[in-house]
Amino acid sequence: MILLTASIKKVGLVAAPGYPDKLGAILENELPDMLAYYVDETADWQVEYKVLSLTGATEDPREVLEATLDEKQEQGWTFAIALTDLPLFHDKKTLIAETLARGCTALISLPGLGAAPMVKRVREAILQLINEMYYGSSDKDREKAEERIQSKDKDKYPELKNKSSTKLMRRRGLELFSPILREAPVEMDSDVDVRFTIRSRVVGLLRLITGMVRANRPWSMFPAFMKVIVLAFTTGAYALVFPTLWKLSDHYSTWRMLLLSVLSILAMIIWIILAHHLWERKKDKENSHLRRLYNTVTFFTLAVSVMLYYALLFLIFLVTVFLLIPKSMLESQLSADVGYMQFFYIAWTATSVSTIIGALGSALENEEVVLSATYGYRQRQRYEQMKEAEENEDKERY
Repeated sequence: MILLTASIKKVGLVAAPGYPDKLGAILENELPDMLAYYVDETADWQVEYKVLSLTGATEDPREVLEATLDEKQEQGWTFAIALTDLPLFHDKKTLIAETLARGCTALISLPGLGAAPMVKRVREAILQLINEMYYGSSDKDREKAEERIQSKDKDKYPELKNKSSTKLMRRRGLELFSPILREAPVEMDSDVDVRFTIRSRVVGLLRLITGMVRANRPWSMFPAFMKVIVLAFTTGAYALVFPTLWKLSDHYSTWRMLLLSVLSILAMIIWIILAHHLWERKKDKENSHLRRLYNTVTFFTLAVSVMLYYALLFLIFLVTVFLLIPKSMLESQLSADVGYMQFFYIAWTATSVSTIIGALGSALENEEVVLSATYGYRQRQRYEQMKEAEENEDKERY
């Protein structure tokens, strides 16, 4: 526990490259006043953040904590919080956060927070972890911290919904169905002061996958689809000239249309994985559990991107069908009465068919964007950066 005599308290946010880095930049300016409110108003709080590749290159929470502790000592910080976008586990349970008692150091695994908006959750988690390290994590320490928090003016920071001294963050949305478990380890060889995990392994895994998909930012991959959209539209627009596609859409049932959509989206996902070598193989990652997790996240990340692509292509075809096909000509080719739903089904059929025929043979425009949206590739890049940094340090030393 930190003595309250020092007037300046420096907090360092050690962020992994990528999205955690952006969070660090946002929170750097917000946290000082909130720390005074939530922890100690007599201290002068200063917050800095720094990007460190190791916090995003290892799935071992102890290595993340040790690297953050080294950075804390080097920078002269009072507290240090690591923000990592990698999935972390403890006893096969999803790990969200933990603190290293001897070093006033903590970590937060962003994927464990799920796919919900991050800034509020991370902000509350940081305040709680520093409160834990500042006042202590025993039951008596938590009672005193609770009394202090409850005595504060609740209207000053209405965005701080967490007024508990033992909760990592306020329960909202997914937290109602997957409560976060706070535990103080009792192992003789553990110097972890407090740990926060997801109680249910199944729900924790689902939450982790959605959080990892969000960390991959599938929408950022969408610009790479521009070339594919052009090729797919060219193929579909050519098919729209002939009445065969009109008749097919008129005879297809809704279930058949849905099946065709699913198959076309799956075909696109599989093609992208194969064309850009996105699947983690056994020799790439020794930990089979993480390899399966990374591949699952890659699949769902691509699923989100491809569905965005599919939706945009459908809207383009819908406009084209209304402009290109006269209603009278459509009535001459179809036996049933023609309504606006026929135009809808024609656009739907053209989208699925053009996705399968026109787009599967093409590669995405910007492969680097696609690769960067997968955990395995980003991690290999970070390891290479770390290796280069170590080699440069060795050269400078000698």
